[in-house]
Amino acid sequence: MKKQPICNYENSDYRTQFWEGQGREYEDLVERVALKRLVPARGSSLIEIGAGFGRLSNEYTGYDKVVLFDYSRSLLREAQAHLQHDPRYIFVAGNWYDMPFVSGAFDTIVQVRSLHHATDPIAVFRQMARIIQPRGDYILEYANKLNMKAILRYSLKRQNWSPFDKEPIEFAPLHYDFHPDWIRNQLQDVGFKVGEALSVSYFRVPLLKRTVPLKWLVGMDSLIQRTGRFGHLSPSVFVHNKAPDTGERAPAGQFFACPSCATPLVERDASRLDCPGCGLGWKCDQGLYDFKEPISD
Repeated sequence: MKKQPICNYENSDYRTQFWEGQGREYEDLVERVALKRLVPARGSSLIEIGAGFGRLSNEYTGYDKVVLFDYSRSLLREAQAHLQHDPRYIFVAGNWYDMPFVSGAFDTIVQVRSLHHATDPIAVFRQMARIIQPRGDYILEYANKLNMKAILRYSLKRQNWSPFDKEPIEFAPLHYDFHPDWIRNQLQDVGFKVGEALSVSYFRVPLLKRTVPLKWLVGMDSLIQRTGRFGHLSPSVFVHNKAPDTGERAPAGQFFACPSCATPLVERDASRLDCPGCGLGWKCDQGLYDFKEPISD
């Protein structure tokens, strides 16, 4: 089977070049408002897909186990640097098309600012449906194709793709926007019940961010996020999805599974997990579980 391309942030300066000191305090705060509204406050196990350097990790304090999952080892090392003192956090590098967990491992999944890199979002949704527990919560953020800026640009003939077309659009290499109806249909097709949706980041406009106090912008965004029940014109949409009552729950003592054959893994020692099914080995290097490539004996 052909491997899907992955947007790789390995050794990037994403944290300092995109977030810290880059004028995105508004985006950060309104996303946290949305998470507080949609993510259950407490639970046993949560995984954030595309967690990067752990920007949102302090929103999960009510969970017994928190997995920060990303394709970039270097970003996870940054997260580890300020969270490794807390034993609740587990750092896992891997490919979201072959998730290294047993079925039904998590009661909550959070995915923010990462789906827009997925060439095959349906395959990602299938993996989320597999690793979530029955009646689990999947909070997804996606880049909205049907936003006001795209509609205006299309109306003025300044872009050649239609925001009303329901198929995803790759507007830059490995960067996709999605139509809300398309996202809803795909989530439902893999078994999720689509619930409350929030329209987020309406005021993501440089002029507004320079001239309007941050507190006011966040407050206004918070007030209108729930307009998502009527439709979405914002650049970002958060949606709460519920797993069905049926499905698998991870057996006691099982957590990691081989991304190659899905067999539950056996811990050889603190630095290695072995697969009794296909014989592959996977390393844990200084607290970072690495499932990007198997290791040889």
